[in-house]
Amino acid sequence: MSNLTDMEIFARVVSAGSMSAAGREMSLSPAVVSKRIRRLEEKLGTRLLQRTTRQIAMTEAGQGFYERVVAILASVEEAESFVSRGSAKARGNLKVAVPTSFGRLHIAPHLGTFLAENTDLSVNLDLSDDFVDIVGDGYDLAIRIAELSDSSLVARRLAPVHRVLCASPAYIDRYGTPQSIEDLVANHVTIAATSQDPWRLAGPNGIETVRTQAPIKTNSNEVVRECLLAGVGVALRSTWDVGPELREGKLQILLPEYRASKDVGLYAVYPSRQFLPAKVRVFIDFLAGLYGSSPYWDDGLEDWLRLPSNARAG
Repeated sequence: MSNLTDMEIFARVVSAGSMSAAGREMSLSPAVVSKRIRRLEEKLGTRLLQRTTRQIAMTEAGQGFYERVVAILASVEEAESFVSRGSAKARGNLKVAVPTSFGRLHIAPHLGTFLAENTDLSVNLDLSDDFVDIVGDGYDLAIRIAELSDSSLVARRLAPVHRVLCASPAYIDRYGTPQSIEDLVANHVTIAATSQDPWRLAGPNGIETVRTQAPIKTNSNEVVRECLLAGVGVALRSTWDVGPELREGKLQILLPEYRASKDVGLYAVYPSRQFLPAKVRVFIDFLAGLYGSSPYWDDGLEDWLRLPSNARAG
């Protein structure tokens, strides 16, 4: 049987991206880390990592081994937590991947409260709009705003997400208000980040697909937001992103009978494990309690959104 510490070193090397970085995290010299990885490979009789002068990469065997090692280490952590659950707190470092704008607006402001309640935890918050490989990149969990499909991961819905078509009063004064989807497509500037083009809109006739048309192309949702406020065009935005501007009249909802798919939601996604580490569980519970089925960013917007009664309940 392989040494559990060697497995932990291997997992840390993969998540840190190099032996020297893993050594710094574990207070071990790179030479010791290299020796322990080599010993593990000799015991297993296979190469786990491909080494170059600048980086490391997992072999096919290494990838499969890593996924199982992560589950083993999580189970060990959960077992230790279970034994001392009456007095122990969640502890360690929590690595979380979060969409850029959402993380800045709705997670970062609440981290102080979370850490005050969990003093043995630290948080590594990675803000990115890329669709990260949770297992391969060594994340404990990811926050995703998506219409999730089947996968090997576990997902917990944290809140509904309402996306509405909107524009600034300056844009409406210049171009008028679109009267239909056909009018929107034919006569208006529509802007979206490349990852969200085309739009899938749920309306009176079911799902309709709209490909955006704008003189600006960007991979940044924050750039789209600023262009929207500057009167460049019409955008499909989440109420968590533009709720204050809608309340203040800086943006107006257009074609309110059309929304992004109701199946889009805010999810906490984590590797499928038999035992959920305490540090992951407390963070997910914290966010679920913070947002809920009627998240604070939708306060006061029901009249604006003209949500049907069944949507209000959800």
